[in-house]
Amino acid sequence: MFEGRDEEDVLHLAMAAVASLAPCTAEAGYLRGEDGWVRAPDERDGAPGTDLDDQVAALGAEDGIVRVPGRNWCEAIALRPAGTTIGYLVVSAATRISDEEHFLIRALAQQTSAALGNAAGRRAEREHASALRRAHHDRGKAIAQLRESVAELEFQKSVHEGLSQASAESEEGIADMVRAFTGLPVAIEDPFGNLRVWSGPGRPDPYPEPGLVRHEQEVHSGMRRAGPVRAGSRLTCIAQHRGKVFGTISLIDPGRTAGAHEEFVLDHACVALALEMSHQRRLAETELRLRRELVEDLIIGTDDAGAYARSEAVGHDLHGPHRVVVVQWEDKPTDAVADAVGRSATGLGLKFLLGRRSGTTVLAVQGAAAPHALHEAVAEALDSGAGSVGIGGRADSPAAFPRSYEEAVRASEFRRHSSTPEGATAYDELGFYRILASGEDQRKAEEFVREWLGPLQDYDAEHHTDLVRTLSLYFDCGGNYDTAAAVLMIHRSTLRYRLGRIREVSGHDLSEPDTRLNLHVATRIWQVVDASA
Repeated sequence: MFEGRDEEDVLHLAMAAVASLAPCTAEAGYLRGEDGWVRAPDERDGAPGTDLDDQVAALGAEDGIVRVPGRNWCEAIALRPAGTTIGYLVVSAATRISDEEHFLIRALAQQTSAALGNAAGRRAEREHASALRRAHHDRGKAIAQLRESVAELEFQKSVHEGLSQASAESEEGIADMVRAFTGLPVAIEDPFGNLRVWSGPGRPDPYPEPGLVRHEQEVHSGMRRAGPVRAGSRLTCIAQHRGKVFGTISLIDPGRTAGAHEEFVLDHACVALALEMSHQRRLAETELRLRRELVEDLIIGTDDAGAYARSEAVGHDLHGPHRVVVVQWEDKPTDAVADAVGRSATGLGLKFLLGRRSGTTVLAVQGAAAPHALHEAVAEALDSGAGSVGIGGRADSPAAFPRSYEEAVRASEFRRHSSTPEGATAYDELGFYRILASGEDQRKAEEFVREWLGPLQDYDAEHHTDLVRTLSLYFDCGGNYDTAAAVLMIHRSTLRYRLGRIREVSGHDLSEPDTRLNLHVATRIWQVVDASA
């Protein structure tokens, strides 16, 4: 019984030994289970029914007499290895057994109790050892998982710290940091697919321009999904902040080696990039607004000290000579014109402040303004030459900017109403027209125009003709019939007819030198006055 057997084996051995000790039969053996007494398996024929189970359960863990059909004596002996009943041995006989036989059966029960206690102890030891092994194994797994978690957290911490440091170095720093963590080339593009930053080897030259439709599909796909998105040889993440897309950052991964760590780095770099791009855009918008407000204040008048301080804040040196430039374009939106003017002025190497005023784009240019080159550059950028550029006089201090602005407006208007409205005109180039442009003696000038052109002006107003303009362009073309007719887009004979009507209506002989001079001056003054109006 004590040779490493379990409880059921011990109970079966005890039941088998009963017959050798007394003229008795072992009817059943019971062990304590979770829900009460459990009868040991018994394959013998004629085993008692469940009524015996109920009788044993009613004994309350004590010894007791029970009844078995066909037997005159039957006792359930409690098995108590340490004062606690852990089982029963049920023994019966045809007649009551002797005291000596009963003593032997009790001795067997005591040995069985000890063996059961021993078996239970060994089972408990085995279970404890098994639990220790499981705990040791679980502890090993927990330690391994903890080490993995610590390593992962340390990696994530290094990524956060690296990207935080890289963000201070702008987009280039972020791209370099991502490449350092992943070992893969990195590309940062704007929302339209144009390359902004490349870090690592293998940069394509020239860099491919993605098709608009494909690029928009990639962006929309990235916006619908959280985290990086695989697109061919690239793992791409959309840099967006508060619903605005600022660009993309991609790992160039033709071998598809990027895993969870690389995706983590790319995802967090995307957040840092979005914040950096958003910050840069806000700075640019703020600087643009400050520049526009400064230009507007300069041309309406502001104090010198405040203007100098504000110009320094936006990175422009307002000291030294400046000129105000006014740009107007006939067939383009104001925003498009302002953008083209800014890019063109930058391309020409001009140092300037850009603003807007009354539907025009206004520049405050340091030093030479390069008006003709500016007009050509803007015309190329807008794919249209239908614009005028007016340049004001020199302004040596902020107090002089309103005057330079007014001069630029007059120069621009003079250009727009001249025979060649497309191009650039500097106020300093207007010659004697500057007197009219500045408003000095304008009443006398208007009287002079009425004296020489009054009849023609009245005739034009009454008959809806254009004799004053015809005469003006005729003089501007040096009195050349062919050139004037081409500018007016009329036949040469039509021009002769109009000049004849001009002689009749005005009463002036165009062949007289003094008359021609006065009429020419009058038409030039008329151009300036009409432009100002």
